[in-house]
Amino acid sequence: MLRYTLYRLLLFFGCLLFFWLVGLRNDQVLLLLVSAVVSVVLSFFLLRSQRDQFSAQIADRMEKRQAAKAQARDAADVVDPNSDEAVEDAEIDRRPDH
Repeated sequence: MLRYTLYRLLLFFGCLLFFWLVGLRNDQVLLLLVSAVVSVVLSFFLLRSQRDQFSAQIADRMEKRQAAKAQARDAADVVDPNSDEAVEDAEIDRRPDH
C-alpha cells in the first residue's frame, strides 16, 4: 500500500512539474486540477499491477482471518466431557422420564 501511494504521489508531482514547465504557471488552480486529473488517469493504467497485488494481499488476509474464525468456532463447539454442561446433559439423558 505504501508503494502504491508513493507511486501515486510521484505521478502527481511529475504531472505537476510537467504542466508547470509547459506553461500553466500563471493559473495555480488549473495547474493543480489538470495535474490531478492526468495523474489519476495515468495511475489507473500504469499502477494496475500494484493494485492487483494489493487486492490479492487483502483477499489472502480475509481468507486467513475467516479460516481462523471458523477454526476457533469449531474449537468452541467441542465440549469437554468433564465440563459442567456435559455432566448435566449426561445426567438429563439418564433420567427415566426423559
